[in-house]
Formats: sequence, C-alpha cells, structure tokens
Amino acid sequence: MAQNQHDRHLLTGFPDAAIHLLRALEEERQRLAEEHALSTTDLRGLFRIAESGDLTPKELAGHLALTGGAATGISRRLIAAGLLQRVTHPEDRRSVRLQLTGEGHRTISAIHADFVAMVDRATQGLSQEDVATATDVLWRVTGALWERRSALRAPGRSLPTDSA
Repeated sequence: MAQNQHDRHLLTGFPDAAIHLLRALEEERQRLAEEHALSTTDLRGLFRIAESGDLTPKELAGHLALTGGAATGISRRLIAAGLLQRVTHPEDRRSVRLQLTGEGHRTISAIHADFVAMVDRATQGLSQEDVATATDVLWRVTGALWERRSALRAPGRSLPTDSA
C-alpha cells in the first residue's frame, strides 16, 4: 500500500511532551527577543555570554553551533546595541573576550525576571513537590543527553546504524 502524502508522524508520551515544551519555550524566547529588539539568535548569544561571564568569539560560535562569521555578526550587533563589549584577554593581548556591559546586565536581569515569572505562572497549579519532581526529571534527562553527546563525540565513535 502506497503511503499517503498526508499521513502524519506523531510522537507520544514523554517525547511528545518534551517537543511541545521546547516549542513553547521557543515561542517565549521569540517574544522576549522581540520585546528587547533582538533576533532570537542574538538573544541566544547574549544568554550564553551572560551564563559564562565572558567568551571568545570562537567559543560563542561553538556554543551556538554557528560559523565564526555568524558569531562575529552576533557580537557586532550586540556591541552596537550597547549590550556587549570586547575586552582584551588578560593573558593573551591578541585575543578578545566578549562580556556584558552594564546595560547588558540590566537587560539579562529583566529577561530572567520575565522568564521566571512566566514559568511561575505556568506552574502555579502544581504542588511544590510536583515542581521539584519535574525539575529533577528535566535535569536527569538533560544529563543523559549530554552524556550521550559526549560519548558520540569521543574519538573513534560514531552514531550507531540500524541493521534492519
């Protein structure tokens, strides 16, 4: 029987819930980016630098899985917006690090407060125990995914192939 081009492929259970959570979070990221006159990619870069304290442009590119040129574009836009600054690396004058400016710190603090308030509203009907359990499960699943990624990137390792 030929497959109908309109057949749907749906996940169920935890994978389905995880995908929908990611989509909802992405929509929230889009809203926050627009509210702060940023692209979602620029916001991702700003978050990474804020989380790390400072990054080289090359490290930023690696964290965001972008080319060096794309990371340079992000840093230039965020510098022009007054959210980032380039700082000479303390141990290597040829290298630069990207850091938040005072305005960048204020912007990230406002975005974090907005995000926390959104999550608080979303979890309002849940008990503290349910939120703690959900937090634990999310961290455990995230850790397992990170471990898998690290194992797959190990020298001599590749993704398993199906033999069916």
